[in-house]
This record gives sequence, C-alpha cells and structure tokens, in this order.
Amino acid sequence: MTGAAQRPSIGLAAMAMFFVFGTSMAALSCLALLFPSDTVDRIWRLNPQAHAAFLAMGPWAIALLALLALMCALTSVGLWKRARWGLHLAVLILGLNVIGDAGNAIARGDLRTLIGLPIGGVFIAYLLSRRVRDQFAGNERRRAATHQQHSSQ
Repeated sequence: MTGAAQRPSIGLAAMAMFFVFGTSMAALSCLALLFPSDTVDRIWRLNPQAHAAFLAMGPWAIALLALLALMCALTSVGLWKRARWGLHLAVLILGLNVIGDAGNAIARGDLRTLIGLPIGGVFIAYLLSRRVRDQFAGNERRRAATHQQHSSQ
C-alpha cells in the first residue's frame, strides 16, 4: 500500500481538521465552565450569549460540551481513517448543527445563525458526494484485502 493510498484527500483531511477544531472549542468551553476565572472567562467575550445560555443550563452544559468534544474527536479520527462510521457521524453532527441554527433563527429571532445553513449544507453535500464516498469504499476494500492476505498466511 502506498502512502497516498493510506491518506485521505486534501478535502477530507480538511474536514477531519474542522472536527479537530470543533473538539478543541467544545473542550475549551467545557473547561471554562468547569473552572471559571477572570483569565479563562475572557474567551466568553467572543460569544457572551453562549456563555449566558450555558450558565442557564447548569451542569447539563458541561455534559453536553464534553459529549460534543468526544463526538467531534471520534468523527475526526473516523474521517481520517475513512471509516464509514466517521462519515455517518460527520453527517449527523453537521445535520444537527444545521437544524440547531435554523431553530435558533426561528425561536430566538437570531438571523445571524442562518449563516450556518449554507455552510453546513455545503459540508454535508461534500461528504455525501460520490468522490468522498468512493474514498470510504476504496479504504474498506483495501482493509478487506489486507485482512484476507493476513488470514491466508
């Protein structure tokens, strides 16, 4: 197997890095809620509404952010390895985000959240494209061939 066959495409690697970024932001937010301090609370200047919403949720916010960080980390690994479950997780997380953005626009009247709809839609369309799905299918074929090779020895 060549090095190129082992690595995802640039676009898929970028999507994996997007989920690494999501992992980092969710984990950082979780830690900022767990260990509040003047220094750490500066991050909330970026999104004071989120801080207020998380505080209103109480301990559930910490659990939700920890779960999101875990799911984003798993998704990143799954996309990098081109495991089908990683693709499914990515589409699920992005789909839930699109629904959440639409819900926030409707329920809270925050039209700024609508920017997430086309971005999430483009990401989902990319992940569901034939070109990306073929990378996952090709990786499964390589794994099966390697497994069969090891089994016959």
